Order: sequence, then structure tokens, then C-alpha cells
Amino acid sequence: MPEISTKGLKMPESPIRKLVPYAEDAKKRGIDVIHLNIGQPDIKTPQVALDAVRNHSIDVLAYSRTEGSETYREKIAGYYAKHHISVGAKDIIVTTGGSEALSFVMGTIADAENEVIIPEPFYANYNGFATASGVKVVPIVSDIDKNFALPPIAAFEEKITPQTKAILICNPGNPTGYLYEKEELEQLAALVKKHNLFLVADEVYREFSYDGSVHHSILTFPGLEEHAIIVDSVSKRYSMCGARIGCLVSRNKNVIATALKFAQARLSPPTFAQMASEAALDTPESYFREVKEEYVERRNLLVEALEKISGVKVARPKGAFYCVAELPIEDADAFAQWLLETFDLNGITVKVAPAAGFYATPGLGKNQIRIAYVLEKEQLLQAVEILKSGLEIFAAK
Repeated sequence: MPEISTKGLKMPESPIRKLVPYAEDAKKRGIDVIHLNIGQPDIKTPQVALDAVRNHSIDVLAYSRTEGSETYREKIAGYYAKHHISVGAKDIIVTTGGSEALSFVMGTIADAENEVIIPEPFYANYNGFATASGVKVVPIVSDIDKNFALPPIAAFEEKITPQTKAILICNPGNPTGYLYEKEELEQLAALVKKHNLFLVADEVYREFSYDGSVHHSILTFPGLEEHAIIVDSVSKRYSMCGARIGCLVSRNKNVIATALKFAQARLSPPTFAQMASEAALDTPESYFREVKEEYVERRNLLVEALEKISGVKVARPKGAFYCVAELPIEDADAFAQWLLETFDLNGITVKVAPAAGFYATPGLGKNQIRIAYVLEKEQLLQAVEILKSGLEIFAAK
């Protein structure tokens, strides 16, 4: 039998999606499954985006420009200007989701065996993008007891080697919901300038910051013009995950020129999705105010309910719509599978994302789960009650 590549064998499974077969089997048995595992918002997509596609006058669905349509990129630049980020259309490459932007970044800044430092836990697919590019992830552990704040800057400096190319952060964080303080970002900015590294920020949850906190983009810090790269997406901002439109943004001309060559290899981003995404930029600010209010209510309800379960520890998110909970068990993977295969409460069970897959350090996160609070409040409370009952039975086994 022909052999699979070493790279393919090393490619990690998604901790978010690997339990799909068990969930599908549960549904076939007549069990309702509450999905806490995936960041698919239930918020309605802005009507203006849907109407842009519905009312199109295209006769030939042709290729778009490799870097994305000029009108869309100019409009994206206008969006950033509202957030005090000064970039032009030439600094932007439209991608097929933020995922493709991250892949382009890995290919652009790093060769095989180069290293990228990432605070963990982090978005699980960073492991996948790094593996696909032959890049080594160097993790720096953040602590649930400190709400997953940025680890001491000395811990980053200790990990820098001649192979280090970049530091990568997600702000606000997935899976932690942590929003970096301005002072933390200033420390990272000083470090990458000192060691001539890239600073890559996944800022797809920019709009979702809570409790009066302010999101600070790395593109607003002076002196990072050649160092800063951001990855962005419409998926969560406008509840448009299926559009698969994102972008890579940098003032570094060499980064953009090189990433463009990777983009040319895949030809162009999808036309209809760009139309919807361009129209979505006309969404009024009231949309985001209402969405943020809803997520704050959900977060408060979820965290307070989880904290009432004996032995559960939960970090309080300051942004995005995820939280990490530490459970009084040894193996969250086994627990998550057991919930789907064996357990239900009145014909209902829950699907969670085991957190070990959000770490690069073996053994970490084994007793943690990520919960996405993208469901209505009543369903979140119901899910927590199921988790509580399941934990009591599972821990007693």
C-alpha cells in the first residue's frame, strides 16, 4: 500500500470537529445534542449582506482579482480607519477565510524548521497551519488562575532562538476570551523590534470586547510597520462563517508581495462571498451594540452557572465568545465522548470541545473544555445543568 506523508500523519485532528461522528450517532438514537463546541453564532447575518447576493445582476460568475476586488479592499481600508488603523487597499489581500490568511502568513514568513512562538492555549488550527508549512510551534503557557493573561515577557525572550521568526497571538483570544491590555501589547512590540521578528495578530473578534475594555490592534502601535501582520475575517463579526472571507493586512510591502504569490496559486477568493462581505461593511453600529449586549448577558449567565458546580474552575472572558472551564476529572476527551455515547438528561446531551487540542505542550488541558456561548440563554442554562449531572455520574465511575 502506498504510504501517507509524514506531514499528513503529523497533521492534528480538530478538537472542535473530531467528535462529530459521536454526535451524529447520538442524534440517530433520538438524543438531542446541544452544541457548545463550535463558534457558530446564532446571531442573524446582516440583511444588507444577504440582499447584496440575492439582488445581484451578474451574468457570468468570473474569477475575481487574486488580492480581492479593489472596491472591497478600499472599503475594508475605510473600515479600519474607523478603528484608528491607517492602511490602504494595497496593504490588504482578501482570503478564503481567516484560515487561508494564516496559511499565507506561515508560508510567507517561515521556512521548514523555523519557529513561531504562541501563548497557549490557542486556536487549535494554528497547529494545523504550522504542520502544513513544516513550522515548529513553540508554546508559552498561560494560566487559568490568571485568566490566561499574557505570560511574563521574559518567558518569550527565553524561547527566542536563531530559528524564531514570529510571535503569534489571538486578540481577543480563542479559546480563552482573553483581551490583551495595551501594556501587554507594548511589551510584545518592544520584543519583536529588539529581535527583528514578526508580530502576527489574529484579530477576528475585534468587535467583541466587554466591560468597557478597549481592543488595541497591533497596527496602531508606532514602529511596527515592518513587523506587524494581522489576520481578519467576516465570519464572526457579521455571523457569516459560511462566506469564507477573510484578509491578511500588513504595511510590510515584502510580506504583501510574497503572500500575493501564494494567493495567485489558488487563483482568487469567491465572488459572491466578496459581494456579501463588502455589503456587510455597511452594517450599522447598532448591530454590534445589540450583539455585544447579548454576548455579555450570555457570558455572565454561563460563567455564574459554571462556578456553582462543585470543583469547576472557569476563566472570565473579556472578549470573543468562548470560555475555558477546568473540570474535576482527569480526561476531558473521554468525558466529551462519554456525554455523546452514553449520557443524556431527559433525552438531551451536550457536545463540548476538549481543551487539550488547544495546547501544543503534551499533557496540558487534559481536564479542561472550551465552551462557545453562541446559544440562547435558556439553552446555555440547560447545557450547564446537563454538564453538572454528567460530571456527577462520570466522576463516580
